[in-house]
Amino acid sequence: MIDLAPLDLPNLRRLAAAEAADFQATEGALPPAHVAARALAQLESGVAPDWCVPYLIVARESGEILGGCRFKGEPVDGRVEIGYGVARSARRRGVATAAVVRMIGLAADSGLVRYVDAHILPDNIASSRVVSRLGFSRLGTVVDPDGELVVHWAYRVAV
Repeated sequence: MIDLAPLDLPNLRRLAAAEAADFQATEGALPPAHVAARALAQLESGVAPDWCVPYLIVARESGEILGGCRFKGEPVDGRVEIGYGVARSARRRGVATAAVVRMIGLAADSGLVRYVDAHILPDNIASSRVVSRLGFSRLGTVVDPDGELVVHWAYRVAV
């Protein structure tokens, strides 16, 4: 259904500067400027690309870019946080679910992760349903680094 393709550095820089990428994507599918800027800052501080560079969510059949996802940093104490977003036109088709499954697989394959975390705004019912269906456990609410109150969900990676 989907493939994940790491965003290349020149386009990551373009997105961080709120410029257009040099390829076509579904409206609302690309990571916003602040996400790209954080990824660049992490790269510059020495974080490995696999743990901070956004992946494009690409429809396998058409090659259409449907959204983006990423790890929000390197694993710490066996935990890594994911983030994801899907273009409005691609929602309710299993795209986010497929992307989260792929992210869990990447985390598990690293051998460094025991838990995959997702911080979701309380009113984002669709995203909460995605992680709930996939077996994430709701751990309560926390304040994220942006100062927003979010629900902390965690998935135990099979060892």
